[in-house]
Amino acid sequence: MIARTGAAPLRRLVVLRHAKSAWPDGVADHERPLASRGRRDAPAAGRALAAADCLSDLALCSTAVRARQTWDLAAAQWGTPPPVRHDPRLYGADVPELLEVVREAPADAETLLLIGHNPGLAELVLTLAGDSLDGALDDVRSKFPTSAIAVLAWHGGDWTSLGPGTALLTDMIVPRGKK
Repeated sequence: MIARTGAAPLRRLVVLRHAKSAWPDGVADHERPLASRGRRDAPAAGRALAAADCLSDLALCSTAVRARQTWDLAAAQWGTPPPVRHDPRLYGADVPELLEVVREAPADAETLLLIGHNPGLAELVLTLAGDSLDGALDDVRSKFPTSAIAVLAWHGGDWTSLGPGTALLTDMIVPRGKK
C-alpha cells in the first residue's frame, strides 16, 4: 500500500480480458473453452501480472468457461493466488454492470483483478481512465485483444468512489505464451 499523510490509499483495478477461446460446433457461448493459443497465453498473463507487481487482493471472474480457465491458468503461476469470486453478472456485462460488481468489493481490497469479456472491459477502461501513461489509452482505443491487461490506479476511499475519469491508466500489457 502506498499512502501519504491525509491521502486515501492507492487502489488498483487490474482488468484482464479472457484468453483466446475456441469456437466448437454446438457449444453455447457461455460454455466455450480456451483455444490452444488461449491455453498458452493465460499462463503468460499470470506471469506478466506477477512481473508487473499486479497481484490482487481479490479476483472477480466471469462464470463463462473461457474466463474461468483463464483465471485458473493465470493464478497457477503465483505462489498463493488471491480468493476469487465467480460472478454471473460479469458475463456479457456493460460498463454500468461492471462498475456495480466492482463497487461491491470489500474496502480492504486495495487491488482487484477483474476477468471478463469485450466489449465491456475495453469500454470500462476507457470510461474510468481520465488519463494514461505512455499512450496506453491510445493502445486500448486501438485494440484490447484477448489476454490483454489494463492497470488502472487512483486514490480512493473505497471502491464506491471509482467513477468515470477518476483513474489513471498506468499500463497496458498484451502477454503472449510461447508455442
